[in-house]
Amino acid sequence: MSVDTRKASTAGAVILTLGAGQFLMTLDSSVMNVAIATVAEDVGTTIEGIQTAITLYTLVMAMLMIPGGKVGTLIGRKRAFAIGCLVYGAGSLTTALAPNLPILLLGWSLLEGIGAALILPAIVALVASNVPVAGRPRAYGLVMAAGAVAVALGPLIGGFATTYFSWRWVFAGEVVVVIAILLRTRKISDPYTERGPQLDIIGAVLSATGLGLAVFGVLRSSSWGWVLPKPGGPAVLGLSPTIVLVLAGIFVMWLFAGWERRMVRHGREPLVELEMFENRQFTGGLLMFFFQFLVQAGLFFTIPLYLSVALGLSAIDTGLRIMPLSITLLLAAAGIPRFFPNASPRRVVRLGLLSMCAGIVSLFTAMQSSAGAEIVTVPLLLAGLGIGALASQLGSVTVSAVPDDESDEVGGLQNTATNLGASLGTALAGSILIAMLTSSFLAGIANNDDVPDEVSSTASVELAAGIPFLSDVALESALEDAGVSDEAAAAAVEENAQARLDGLRSALAVLALIAVVGLFFTGRIPAEQPGSQKPAVAAA
Repeated sequence: MSVDTRKASTAGAVILTLGAGQFLMTLDSSVMNVAIATVAEDVGTTIEGIQTAITLYTLVMAMLMIPGGKVGTLIGRKRAFAIGCLVYGAGSLTTALAPNLPILLLGWSLLEGIGAALILPAIVALVASNVPVAGRPRAYGLVMAAGAVAVALGPLIGGFATTYFSWRWVFAGEVVVVIAILLRTRKISDPYTERGPQLDIIGAVLSATGLGLAVFGVLRSSSWGWVLPKPGGPAVLGLSPTIVLVLAGIFVMWLFAGWERRMVRHGREPLVELEMFENRQFTGGLLMFFFQFLVQAGLFFTIPLYLSVALGLSAIDTGLRIMPLSITLLLAAAGIPRFFPNASPRRVVRLGLLSMCAGIVSLFTAMQSSAGAEIVTVPLLLAGLGIGALASQLGSVTVSAVPDDESDEVGGLQNTATNLGASLGTALAGSILIAMLTSSFLAGIANNDDVPDEVSSTASVELAAGIPFLSDVALESALEDAGVSDEAAAAAVEENAQARLDGLRSALAVLALIAVVGLFFTGRIPAEQPGSQKPAVAAA
């Protein structure tokens, strides 16, 4: 075997190992989303309790991602990756055996969140240290695609396991995968040298607090409202706690930036080199990651709702219908760097955003009351193509913008941007969907002659805070329990079906608009592939 062949084989093994890690980090939430009711029953809690666990998992990752990246710099990327895998595996095992909600929170939300905060930044840095510059776009594309595919396949895996076995087997399986990853880490190279400086504890606390406040506020926005509190909801000085927490988070991040500058002035190593944000290529990459995951998360939130609730498909059928997105995502993420290695990153990113936008627009225009599940196929093919196109370029763009010895910080900041985007995308899509659903439903029953005025008036008062996204069967059952007449119930079900579509289409329309807005920031993405020109390290 020649030297080049051996290097290619080693790089392929490293990409496979790191891709498996990325897959695991993003699998849990999508698995849990289709098994919420079953998990809640098994651990003796409510659906709200499981949703709290999902929220806290995201929150822990967002809070610790920047410090997690710095830990890799101090103890070594490979060591941080391995420790993260051990913590994550312990969390998965704890989750699989959890008898109640507190143990579930300990295993999934806390331990897995901490593990992910160590693993994800290390993945970015280890790709940079194990793959030559020319091969990085394809490597980052495959690794990022693994995460997106996990989101797409999660409903299928979770639905199959929950239906035929138990949701616990998914987490038990993760332990096996973690062991396999740890056994393969010996192939990973880590040119680590002793750094000496200690972790900036104050900076870590400030960044975690600021990001935690902002992300938690965003995650609770659907329950609290964005600016004004929802009827019956909590309020702070007449405002929703969401906007208060977001503003408080921004203020703490301002304090964090001031502290980091102070560290530099005193000749000490900061948690984050703020000079990196003066680099247009680096900030452009972060912004594109933010837009990609905002749109991607919103899409993965709305599509399953349409398939499983509006159309009544099972979890397994829902997962199968989402498969087209995974196919084109992988093809684009791996194929663009392979067959178009010298393609302009800026052009690829722009085409990717346009493809995502085209897929979303074609989907919400096809959503009609008479439409079936088949309408999602072509839109998902287009959306997957767009996501894969962005995944094929952005990792290489951000890492190549700074020296390799700062790739740990890049990993922390990159994953912070993706977590912020995903949190905001899910919250925004959910808020718009519920707001439009509520408005459309209340207007519909108010103008429907089959619905008595007293029923319409009562609904307007009791449902003003937001109408849950219910299937026809669930709504019929609720109306029957409430003693609503058959004529009024039939009218309400019909209005709810139309309101569901109005909510979904509105949420998708906003996601398409956000994809278009992202185009205005693509000028920061380089026009030439990293390696073909010397990357800038200062503002252009």
